[in-house]
Amino acid sequence: MEESIKLAEKRVTEISKEFKEGFEFLANYPKSITFFGGNQIKEDNPYYNDAKTLASRLVTELGYAIVTGGGPGIMEAANRGAYESGGTSIGLLIQLPDGQVTNRYITKSFALYYFFIRKVCLSFSAEAFIFYPGGFGTLDEFFEILTLVQTKKIVGVPMICVGSEYWNKLKSFMVEEMEKRGTIAPGDMDLFHIRDSHDEIIEIAKTARVRVVVPITGLAE
Repeated sequence: MEESIKLAEKRVTEISKEFKEGFEFLANYPKSITFFGGNQIKEDNPYYNDAKTLASRLVTELGYAIVTGGGPGIMEAANRGAYESGGTSIGLLIQLPDGQVTNRYITKSFALYYFFIRKVCLSFSAEAFIFYPGGFGTLDEFFEILTLVQTKKIVGVPMICVGSEYWNKLKSFMVEEMEKRGTIAPGDMDLFHIRDSHDEIIEIAKTARVRVVVPITGLAE
């Protein structure tokens, strides 16, 4: 029992330290947008070029840093758009036994051990969230952040879904199977935007308020 308690205390200390270091890293980039999307999307996929172009515009026109998980697919496309435009291209990486596949368009990075801390950091300070089509991981991140917006744990941060032919099918399911059954409220469908026009996305991003990130003291000192 005593050994288990010591192990638990050690784990809590490690988690606290990683949160503190992650928040301190993000505090250096007070204006950012996080991109999510499938890591299987290749360079010849239209979504890849679309994400690269959008990220470039967010950098050059609005001065945002672009944050991703640092991997391939949409993450690479967004980082590449920022990198090739001379902007700040951030990768929040994950430490894996065989190493994470990372893209080469990252200017600043921070590697985390715990997946759940990485997810918190990806959503902690962004001024907006951009979602492109993806797999289970993308939808996991979409619904987790949507739940935080729904419950007002995240306030005033737009969620923008790009690729209407993909997201409208999901929205139809939500309306037909969730809203009609009363498991979500009608107003919940207004918590996210589905947009293909980069001009419209830029206008939404312009109205996003800057979230002030203050480094946390007292953790794992």
